[in-house]
Amino acid sequence: MANIVWHTKLRLLLDLKQEDLGQGIDGLWDLLYSTDRLLASRSVPVAERELQCGGICRDANVVAWMYLRQQPNGRREAVHERAEDQERHSAPMSDEHKAYQERILRAAEEGGFPGDSEVRTPVGTRNWIQTDTLIEGVGGRRIGWEIQLSSAGVEGPRSVKARAAKAAKHGITPAWHTDRADYAQRSETQWTRSNNLPAHVIARTGDLRVVSGYRALDFWLCDLRALYPCPDGVRRCGKPHVTPKPRDVLFDDLVRGTAAGTIVPVELHRGTKADRFWVTTEDCDRLNDLQDGVIELPTAPKDPSGPSKSSPNMPTCRPSAVLSTGVVPAFMPHPDPASASQPTAADPRPASSIPQQRGLPAGSAPVTQPFPPARTVPWVPAPALPALVESRGGDQEEKEPEQGNPRGADSLPKIEHHYDSVVTDTDTPQSTFPLDLLQLQERLHRARAEHGAYLAALPWSVEPMAGWARGDRFSHRGDVPDSPGWSDDQKETVDRRWADLRELTSAIADHPHWAAVPAEVRVEARMNLKKQARPVEVSDDVEAA
Repeated sequence: MANIVWHTKLRLLLDLKQEDLGQGIDGLWDLLYSTDRLLASRSVPVAERELQCGGICRDANVVAWMYLRQQPNGRREAVHERAEDQERHSAPMSDEHKAYQERILRAAEEGGFPGDSEVRTPVGTRNWIQTDTLIEGVGGRRIGWEIQLSSAGVEGPRSVKARAAKAAKHGITPAWHTDRADYAQRSETQWTRSNNLPAHVIARTGDLRVVSGYRALDFWLCDLRALYPCPDGVRRCGKPHVTPKPRDVLFDDLVRGTAAGTIVPVELHRGTKADRFWVTTEDCDRLNDLQDGVIELPTAPKDPSGPSKSSPNMPTCRPSAVLSTGVVPAFMPHPDPASASQPTAADPRPASSIPQQRGLPAGSAPVTQPFPPARTVPWVPAPALPALVESRGGDQEEKEPEQGNPRGADSLPKIEHHYDSVVTDTDTPQSTFPLDLLQLQERLHRARAEHGAYLAALPWSVEPMAGWARGDRFSHRGDVPDSPGWSDDQKETVDRRWADLRELTSAIADHPHWAAVPAEVRVEARMNLKKQARPVEVSDDVEAA
């Protein structure tokens, strides 16, 4: 109900609270009311009686038709034809709701898709569909965005399920968005959800992330190597299945993707339950092929050598070679089973002083597990870094060991830093790295270790905070003492260390070496760089030997 009525033919704004309806004409209400009752007796539709809501609906640019009613006590009323128009008066639109509407329109216009808010789409002669924001996409696609921040019904003609089904029936793809976590678990439609944010955060141009409702489909074969349990309840059925995995997406990209047709809604049925969410068109096509039975997933080739309990990779720590020569060998020679238990020429130590393999008793022959073929990758020594020289104090300089005079075991430091070049796969085109890139990666390893040790020695809270007993609150460490907080120097040190870590990470990622590495092997090459530049610790047993 409303008190302000707009007469479309007379072009008058009528106030039902006033006796003369605010027009200074006596008997105007009796004339309009009798005319409206006469038209109703002749079954004239409300939309043809020339009365519209002149209050909130008109301010929102919404055409809401009305009819007149008079109570037995003489009270005058103007009643909306549709319930959603009446709800607009009882529950005014929140600032967050308006911010979402403005953001949807702005994101769509940036992608070249027109749209409008509070759109009423005619359905038949007397009905229509009210949409919060309607976006016109490619190929006649229409996306009807509904922002639901308040409670919504589950059943009935005004429920989410009924409204979404009605919109889809008449060519409007429903897209319901909310900030309530309980709606993300409902399956009436393809719900999407963002975090509960204030209106000024929603309206600004920063990134707004969708945390629920957009997924990536993982297609897999139900065999012994599968990571997921069989959805049919069989131990292993041997059929292809699909598992949806949560995937983040920005709200603006979701709006433009749905309008462009690159993001589409799907339904995944699991028995009697149907999950509804948004996926890419590629995943949708593969899902349709899977449901039609035309998809074929490749099976993993069987290993003719059978399962192995040992790793096929070369060891990354070889302290015996470092202690014997002081120089890391370019590659580890392939062991000969016949001479595995005898000391070689490259290792002049007696057999009793050679460290045994882990898990074997002293004096027993090492296991002759075959290593991968030897790879002659040149080893690049790690020169002393400026940070290391400064940390030792003074103007000391590290002297290069003279050729032919290797350092003995007593002159070695606690940790010998070198680059393990043999861990690089020969199938990777880039099996070596520039010296400066190796230096940066080693500095990053060292900086992370030092930063972690520094944080572990700090108080458990940044600001001063009282501790508690284990009985009062849960704690893995028993009673928690009072924390004095971090001092200003400690805070500055932590910030400075974080800045150093970011600079080293950026320098490694932006190094020009990666431009020459093919994209398909770039990730593997970066992992190999981390392995090659990782410092190797020499155990106390090896130093004592």
